[in-house]
Amino acid sequence: MVTLDGLTDNTPAEVPMTVSPPDRPGRHNLDPHVTRYAARTAGMTASEIRALFAVASRPEVVSLAGGMPNLAALPLDSLSTQIADLIAEDGLVALQYGSAHGIPLLREQICEIMALEGISAHPDDVVVTVGSQMGLDMVTRLFCDPGDVVLAEGPSYVGALGSFAAYQAQVIHVAMDDEGLQPEALREALAQVAKAGKRVKFLYTIPNFHNPAGVTLAASRRPEILEICRSHGVLVVEDNPYGLLGFEGQTYPALRSTDPDNVVYLGSFSKTFASGLRVGWVLAPHAVREKLVLAAESATLCPPTLNQLIVSRYLSTHDWKGQIKTFRENYRERRDAITSALEQYMPAGCSWTNPDGGFYVWVTVPEGVDTKAMLPRAVTARVAYASGTGFYADGFGSRQMRLSYCYPTPERIKEGVRRLAAVLEAEMDLVRTFGNVSMRPISGPETPSPDTA
Repeated sequence: MVTLDGLTDNTPAEVPMTVSPPDRPGRHNLDPHVTRYAARTAGMTASEIRALFAVASRPEVVSLAGGMPNLAALPLDSLSTQIADLIAEDGLVALQYGSAHGIPLLREQICEIMALEGISAHPDDVVVTVGSQMGLDMVTRLFCDPGDVVLAEGPSYVGALGSFAAYQAQVIHVAMDDEGLQPEALREALAQVAKAGKRVKFLYTIPNFHNPAGVTLAASRRPEILEICRSHGVLVVEDNPYGLLGFEGQTYPALRSTDPDNVVYLGSFSKTFASGLRVGWVLAPHAVREKLVLAAESATLCPPTLNQLIVSRYLSTHDWKGQIKTFRENYRERRDAITSALEQYMPAGCSWTNPDGGFYVWVTVPEGVDTKAMLPRAVTARVAYASGTGFYADGFGSRQMRLSYCYPTPERIKEGVRRLAAVLEAEMDLVRTFGNVSMRPISGPETPSPDTA
């Protein structure tokens, strides 16, 4: 699917204002600062389901919503000793300001990790960030003016959509299938955007074990996607937090590995080590690197030195490849549990992806069911998921939901799917009896939170 509404004008897209005219007093009394906000804040909207997830976090609710890594397999005793030693030996460095670029040793280690996916990089071109979300924010800030077009898979990661909205970029979704981003759909999008007199600043893609769709870009398509972007002068932003979590140990060649001059690569330790440390990185073409460092300085001054040193010491002293293998086995067991439960319980007319890595299954429900409208009833039945509309910038996704299998036990996953199937059956009965009565308004991307990461 390519969504091209609003591309018939050569002027930057206007951001709808939410401020009441002066002759309508009282409407925004709860926020006395509303008339002071910058126009771009109109694109910053809180998730409508955040309050529901406060309920979903209760132990009696099976949450298939959030993408929280399962950290139970980490060697916590060993890590606690290492961190204590780190403070004792290097505390004056670990607790001090550092460079916005990131500590040199960690940047060298990151290059060794990326080499597993065929990337040859120099540590100077790596910029350490406070999670890859910061990298997304910086890249968007550097490249996008209001009204610029960003291409992104449909569906796409909610955190990316939030960043694009915050900088008033217009997102055009490009269709995927079971082999990932469709080259012909990409060509069509580029042609129609050009016809409308707009400019595409970059393609944002999650090629491996996609969040939320769970699919992987076929190796045969990768050179074609890169050539299309190169020929149209479009930068590629490759977001790859799951690349080492293939269930059979497979790694795919990074887009960056074959086109280093036109690909900005985003990486993270959140899925392969510890999400709470918030350590990620950007690998950029050399000309972009200095701008990224300046952007990092203005955003955070520097990433936390202590967290970087913890990650670096972990990589130096632990069998991190063996730890990733353990994670892969745990997540594969959970993937098998959720696909088996979906086969067993879900009603006819449903379909879903079958991921070979990562955290997510993307489910499509029968016509007439609105997964966003159904969510409160699911939480009442003690099961939670992420509705599909949050993963589109244009209001699509009402028949989809993302199920995350990374955190619950296999037994809890099975029970959660059983509960979800019962809710869906009831919803389908309502649709058969009364028709599709949902009047859900189309909404834009929501501000990301850990619930939808």
